[in-house]
Amino acid sequence: MRVVLAGGGTAGHIEPALALADALRRHDPNTGIVCLGTERGLETRLVPQRGYELALIPPVPLPRTLTPQLLSVPGRLRGAINAAAGVLDQMRADVLVGFGGYVATPGYLAARKRKVPIIVHEANPKPGLANKLGSRFTDHVAVSHHDSPLPNAKFVGIPLRRDIANLDRMAMGDKARSYFGLLPELPTLLIFGGSQGARSLNRNAVAAAPAFRAAGIQVLHIVGPKNTEVPDPGPANAPQYVTIPYCDRMDLAYAAADMAMCRAGAMTCAELSAVALPAVYVPLPIGNGEQRLNAEPIVQNGGGLIVDDAELSPEWIAGHLIPILRDPARVANMSEAAGRMGRRDADVALARMVYDVVRAAQQQQGQGR
Repeated sequence: MRVVLAGGGTAGHIEPALALADALRRHDPNTGIVCLGTERGLETRLVPQRGYELALIPPVPLPRTLTPQLLSVPGRLRGAINAAAGVLDQMRADVLVGFGGYVATPGYLAARKRKVPIIVHEANPKPGLANKLGSRFTDHVAVSHHDSPLPNAKFVGIPLRRDIANLDRMAMGDKARSYFGLLPELPTLLIFGGSQGARSLNRNAVAAAPAFRAAGIQVLHIVGPKNTEVPDPGPANAPQYVTIPYCDRMDLAYAAADMAMCRAGAMTCAELSAVALPAVYVPLPIGNGEQRLNAEPIVQNGGGLIVDDAELSPEWIAGHLIPILRDPARVANMSEAAGRMGRRDADVALARMVYDVVRAAQQQQGQGR
């Protein structure tokens, strides 16, 4: 089987694609896999790191809404479609799986042009332009929210890396805390804001460092590479406030924590619920409000809290978050609630859809001969 994956730009598009690739290769190591991307996206680093082939196509700025003018965008879109079609031809692709983002649009249009079966995966409650377009070309639409507006939507969840999906936080807790220089017995908060950090989370969390120490809470804070906030070191015998610019072992970071404070991207919400880690979600205050929509089902089920970015402050942290961390029974209940919302096998479910679509297409071709 030969599969082309189209999901570039951000980790939210790339990581589910790579998790699907891993699932396909676990089932059949001979599966041919090529990822579409552009030279501007994180895929130039993430895809080769995971051992997959990356085929670059030209980046194309597109309108934000699905209008007839989309198909009249001259030159660059046509060039990107042709480049994607060339990848499909060279691969003799059996299927294209798109995850949204700017490489998915030319991927979908090229697959339609070449009559290659299409599968759409949508991670967000509000679909983007690319997946709205792609869903018009196929009956095979996998989604991560039960009330997705896309036609023919089938709930699958978000494919996750196996080191996250298989994580046993309780079994790994002591090892993980030792890895980061934390003590095994203290309540532990993990703070992170994505690969680049989050300025408001960093500023307010660092300002709350004295309150964390006074409450006997240790902190692991992934601040991002451009962070300028540095906590006061505090007394020598005080609970640790550990800051690191980047973490390539998020499985251990999750295992080290009793609770998280973070943004509410689709991947973040999927990973935290899969590993049953409760969180204070601070949705990104820009965009179309999808981060709040990502977190709301978890929070409504009791697996976390939501606080608006504008309301987050050291005082809010002291009055709302710290009392939870000092109540082990409440943390345990929230963990169970978060875990009920998680799905650990979305990669397998999406891989099964890929096999079903390819098998049906091959049978149809055989009947047409």
